[in-house]
Amino acid sequence: MQLVRTTSDNPDFKHLTQLFDTFLIDIDGDEKDFFAQYNQIYLEHVIVCYEEGIAVGCGAVKAYDGETGEIKRMFVHPEHRNKGVAMRVLQELENWAVELGFTSCILETSQKLVNAIALYKKFGYQSIPNYGQYIGVASSTCMKKELK
Repeated sequence: MQLVRTTSDNPDFKHLTQLFDTFLIDIDGDEKDFFAQYNQIYLEHVIVCYEEGIAVGCGAVKAYDGETGEIKRMFVHPEHRNKGVAMRVLQELENWAVELGFTSCILETSQKLVNAIALYKKFGYQSIPNYGQYIGVASSTCMKKELK
């Protein structure tokens, strides 16, 4: 596996996030437009994971505030799941967040994405009250991790 640091202009990232958005239509249902407005943004710190030259997973980190990075757009192509891709991407995002000076990371995910929640818990993320635009969104689970 090869991890590449890039931006959201990367064509492979765009392709993976289009697949992710299609997947999320079934997950988010009527709330899909609400979430889309927060996902269709330029991201300066993106990781794309390649396996034998094929983009198989991605994620991003962006500033939430001066000390906190927000993990965004974590996705692994369904045909490449259960191979450790998400763990590698998340670890690299956390490393990058530390390099950027963040002392913690937060994230939002759907309560329906139980595998994602399990991954985040495995990495030391803990549930927190919904933050920012997710306050009052019953389908959202927000989590936080202090970085070392």
